[in-house]
Amino acid sequence: MAEILKNFIRGQWVAADDAAEDRNPANPDDLIGVYARGGKADVEAAVAAASAAARGWAAASPQLRSDVLRRAGDLLLARNDELGRVLAREEGKTLGEAKGEALRAAQLFHFYAGEAVRNPGEKLNSIRDGVEVDVMREPLGVVGLITPWNFPIAIPAWKAAPALAAGNCVVMKPADLTPACAHILAEVLEAAGCPAGVFNLVMGRGSEIGAALVQHPDVAAISFTGSERVGRGIAAGCAAGMKKVQLEMGGKNPMVVMADADLDLAVNACLNGAFFSTGQRCTASSRLIVEDRVHDEFVARLSAAMGALPVGDPLEAATQMGPVVSEGQLAGNLDYVRLAAEEGCEVIGGQRLNRPGSFQSPALFVGATNQMRVSREEIFGPCASVIKVADFDEALAVANDTPFGLSSGICTGSLKHATAFRRGSKAGMVMVNLPTAGVDYHVPFGGRGASSLGGREQGRMAMDFYTSVKTAYVFAG
Repeated sequence: MAEILKNFIRGQWVAADDAAEDRNPANPDDLIGVYARGGKADVEAAVAAASAAARGWAAASPQLRSDVLRRAGDLLLARNDELGRVLAREEGKTLGEAKGEALRAAQLFHFYAGEAVRNPGEKLNSIRDGVEVDVMREPLGVVGLITPWNFPIAIPAWKAAPALAAGNCVVMKPADLTPACAHILAEVLEAAGCPAGVFNLVMGRGSEIGAALVQHPDVAAISFTGSERVGRGIAAGCAAGMKKVQLEMGGKNPMVVMADADLDLAVNACLNGAFFSTGQRCTASSRLIVEDRVHDEFVARLSAAMGALPVGDPLEAATQMGPVVSEGQLAGNLDYVRLAAEEGCEVIGGQRLNRPGSFQSPALFVGATNQMRVSREEIFGPCASVIKVADFDEALAVANDTPFGLSSGICTGSLKHATAFRRGSKAGMVMVNLPTAGVDYHVPFGGRGASSLGGREQGRMAMDFYTSVKTAYVFAG
């Protein structure tokens, strides 16, 4: 029997009543570990631990908080190779992508180590004589962090680091599919000297652990990344409990390719945006909107590049696209491939690969329209619709015709088109001659519409969500 890796509550590793295996989607015989699956009682214990620690952590010196986060970043760097291999085995990213994500987690902790000692307020003159006004930021208390499977170390880091830097205590629930990376993060924070109860990890099913966090009266805020359907339920629960809420959900991100684009650059940007990380990114380019004058050449070039993309074991150096994260996710992807054909698309690729593991070849849905389900619903796999348009105005209109609004992009050699797209795109993030996926950690991340709700993540703006503003008036006499 494999050792059961436990939850982390009040600075102790705590067993749960249930456990689940974590297996490699590229090789089902590869057991990464057996991880505790907690329940409502574990959430109660974790929230109680966080509540007990909240006053001391909020009152702690900003330097102390900074030092803990800095050490955590250093430890993540020291464990980069190990963490990258675990991530590649657990989620299916290529080893290069996995190590890059692990590096990003360290960078995030180092960035927020700096933010811990930069908690700016304002001192303003009152409109009344003899009165002074101070505007201060204070931590919220206990925050619940619910993280997804597609970035199993970066997203836990970009939620936990600003929450801790602001002086909050954390209860984290990682995705049930990918608990290993979050378990390592708990080990790192323990080794970095994070006080007992300040960071707590409860692994398990979202329907049980997530719901318990949302409903708990002592949890002041919830930050969630995941599907739109689950996000809407969390939003409703937080509204009922008068909790602060931050949601990062789906995307149906457009990449416009104009006739004046460098086609080599455009093909590479679309190949990366649509198919790297197996298309399992909320910022993936899932709608390729192509001007008719270059449509056929673009499709031919992208199809050739897609067909040459090495799909295989993420631990092998030559691999550029790994497996789908699970059999359930793969089944959903293949359903959309069949739907694309039923809706009238020419489907290029997209079949399940005849080898052990959850492997699928990348897919293009050529001849798609923006009204088809495959062009409107998030697939979250290596599938992209190709939509032909007549000109820039139609391209922008099609790009904006979506309930989502996370990321968008354009490939063009025209400054006029680039400027007009940046101004006219109804997305939270706009890329010019770059893939729609790929962001920096020191600037805001987030979207509009059904993609996001609440304050932005990453960068200095992340601190806005994790703090409450207090305005103090003092009569100085």
